[in-house]
Amino acid sequence: MRLPDRLTRPARAVRRGVLARRRLLAAVLTAVAVAAGLQATAEPPPATVAVTVAARDLPVGTVVTSQDVVRAAWAPGSAPTGLPDPVGRVLAAPVRRGEPVTDVRLVGPGLTDGRPDLTAVPVRLPDAGMADLLEVGDEIDLLAADPRSGGAAVVATGVPVLALPVDVEPAVGGNGLTGRLVVVGAATAEVTAVADAATRSFLTYAWSR
Repeated sequence: MRLPDRLTRPARAVRRGVLARRRLLAAVLTAVAVAAGLQATAEPPPATVAVTVAARDLPVGTVVTSQDVVRAAWAPGSAPTGLPDPVGRVLAAPVRRGEPVTDVRLVGPGLTDGRPDLTAVPVRLPDAGMADLLEVGDEIDLLAADPRSGGAAVVATGVPVLALPVDVEPAVGGNGLTGRLVVVGAATAEVTAVADAATRSFLTYAWSR
């Protein structure tokens, strides 16, 4: 049975159009097939972990805010350990832009990681200018001076300076003195004496030999 011309005429036009463009259509179909094959065989993106890093250079004593840090993607095997939430914490050491903010960079118990023989103890030196002479890593002898008797006694020797936090607001220590806060690493046997001297006496220091 022969179809009417009004039905066969469009079909012939379509066939002629396909034949005229067969090379272009073949190229398009080939490109689609190649793209599909590449996508199927492509390896998945490598796994990453989110690490909190400094968004800019941060000086020692900075109270970390949410604007000071960003999240960065690190390979699992390269990510450091000891990654607490640093927001609201005080930096114990400077941090460069892009450097992870780990617990050893923050004022707190992490300062003595690797030194189980030491305890982090905050003390307030009455003379802020004297405290400004110190640097993290200095080893000092702490001396307690009694202004009434004029005497002084060594309460701890060879204690390392762990942090020099910057007071957001000048505070008054337990002995009624203002000054500068310093975090030192005291031996277990010296912690009580250091804490007692910090609240009862004028604390000063001498560099250890």
